[in-house]
Amino acid sequence: MLDIKFLRENPEIVKQNIKNKFQDYKLPMVDEVIALDAENRAIMQEADSLRSNRNKLSKQIGGLMAKGQKEEAEAVKKQVGEQSARLAECEAKEVELAEKIKNIMMKIPNIIDPTVPIGKDDSENVEIQKYGEPVVPDFEIPYHTDIMERFDGIDLDSARRVAGNGFYYLMGDIARLHSAVISYARDFMIDRGFTYCIPPFMIRSDVVTGVMSFAEMEAMMYKIEGEDLYLIGTSEHSMIGKFIDQIIPGENLPYTLTSYSPCFRKEKGAHGIEERGVYRIHQFEKQEMIVVCKPEDSKMWYDKLWQNTVDLFRSLDVPVRTLECCSGDLADLKVKSCDVEAWSPRQKKYFEVGSCSNLGDAQARRLRIRVNEDGKKYLAHTLNNTVVAPPRMLIAFLENNLCADGTVKIPEALRPYMGGKEVLVPKK
Repeated sequence: MLDIKFLRENPEIVKQNIKNKFQDYKLPMVDEVIALDAENRAIMQEADSLRSNRNKLSKQIGGLMAKGQKEEAEAVKKQVGEQSARLAECEAKEVELAEKIKNIMMKIPNIIDPTVPIGKDDSENVEIQKYGEPVVPDFEIPYHTDIMERFDGIDLDSARRVAGNGFYYLMGDIARLHSAVISYARDFMIDRGFTYCIPPFMIRSDVVTGVMSFAEMEAMMYKIEGEDLYLIGTSEHSMIGKFIDQIIPGENLPYTLTSYSPCFRKEKGAHGIEERGVYRIHQFEKQEMIVVCKPEDSKMWYDKLWQNTVDLFRSLDVPVRTLECCSGDLADLKVKSCDVEAWSPRQKKYFEVGSCSNLGDAQARRLRIRVNEDGKKYLAHTLNNTVVAPPRMLIAFLENNLCADGTVKIPEALRPYMGGKEVLVPKK
């Protein structure tokens, strides 16, 4: 969410940013907010004047009564009553206007970084760099669920009977591999100086609206019926929410946290063949990383975060590339974002396995996360990035480590988490 003062003083910058994000239908919101803000400030000024005048009149009443001037005192009391009634109207109007302004401001996108490429959607994202050599083997790579089934490692039919489409049972070596990747990712981030955390898996509505846009909320979040609680779509939501309404001493920053959680997502809409199996699902597990830092440090942390994901995937022999997200592919709160994509030798292309985002002070403004340094208070910056989400990671891992005989090699870094196994042998 933008600073209302910034919008008031820079309406053309805000409008151009909206155009750069191809959200022209939001352009009228800028003028609407400016008009409501002007009305609200006028009401606030009137209310301040009424309070000041009412206080002066109230003091006069005592003096008049002491002098025995009851009629004059009653006349002043009448004025006080009239001004109190008008003040109540003004205060009610202030609340109404503030709510209208807030609701509109939460729909106006954050100002994107000048380095973000301008484009309508993810088809116009820009490749930054490739890491590792993408290989297409001289044998056929089966679809990922077919690979898993050879190990008796997945049961989608039972999951449909139990929970419906978009769920799965992982079994045996594949389930162990899933847990091994999560554990390895946890230790990988701890070794890089991040503090490990297991957060709440449900959050209140004020945290939800603090960490994401209304559009994202509607498309992603599951609401708990009869409760002011939502299942998290990523642990980033809980982790940033941890700092709601906090004033953080400047010397305590940065906070660098890595968190494990299950994630729950509606994943609305129809998806193609490549999103069957465990690619796009309603429930999965993930290792996440978040940073709360000073504004001047957020660009540096952004580069460190995505590099962590690249390094982790390369340590598991998975080629990856980074993509700069264009303006139209950025969620409204994001200043800058890049995707990490893993190589799929079966599809002969890369696919998304993680996303790194710098949100500037947008989440901090909504959640009121401030820093106190040398007696001055200012908003923190927040960032997040996927360490690893095993369902998609499993696809990349299995395809890139599959051998011609159907076995799957275990990279050295992962072997301690797999009981020392160097290879997985299919059961059929």
